[in-house]
Amino acid sequence: MRVFQKWAADLIFGESFPIHSPVSASFAYSAPMHLALAYIGARPSPRDALDTPTKTYLERCAPWAQCASEAFRTEDALFDWLLRKQGRTKAVLVLFDSRGKQMTSETFAAWLGARRDDGTQHIVFAVGPADGWSEESKAKAQLLLSLGPMTMAHSLARLVAAEQLYRAFTILSGHPYHGGH
Repeated sequence: MRVFQKWAADLIFGESFPIHSPVSASFAYSAPMHLALAYIGARPSPRDALDTPTKTYLERCAPWAQCASEAFRTEDALFDWLLRKQGRTKAVLVLFDSRGKQMTSETFAAWLGARRDDGTQHIVFAVGPADGWSEESKAKAQLLLSLGPMTMAHSLARLVAAEQLYRAFTILSGHPYHGGH
């Protein structure tokens, strides 16, 4: 198993790093979760400077989860897509909302780890429309999560969310990326 972990680390990070957490041992063989970072709005333009780093963070999550980015024109389109994504377990929907629950990186990692350990197959993290989520959409979510009380552009919210997903997985696996600050 350590050979696989070293190979995965070298592949993703281009360098060796110590993997010594007891969590990483059980995590290495679990079936990968599927994570989607969704948003309501237009697809990113080629001039969106934050799209590339967002994709980079999602790609760095590959040793722990299959990640994708999805764009939807409306909330209804997102929910129609969600209905088609049902697997053996119901997809968990997390909506980013400034009035949602605020978590530290460690708390978020623990939340994500608990979903993983419960056998959750699919989690969708979604950035809402410009005028905010409808009350109907909020009622369908398993978690309303705040990235902070400030309003931010979709591309920036997606980048912050992607980085926090990567950070959560590194916390869970004992990787030194997260320095605890």
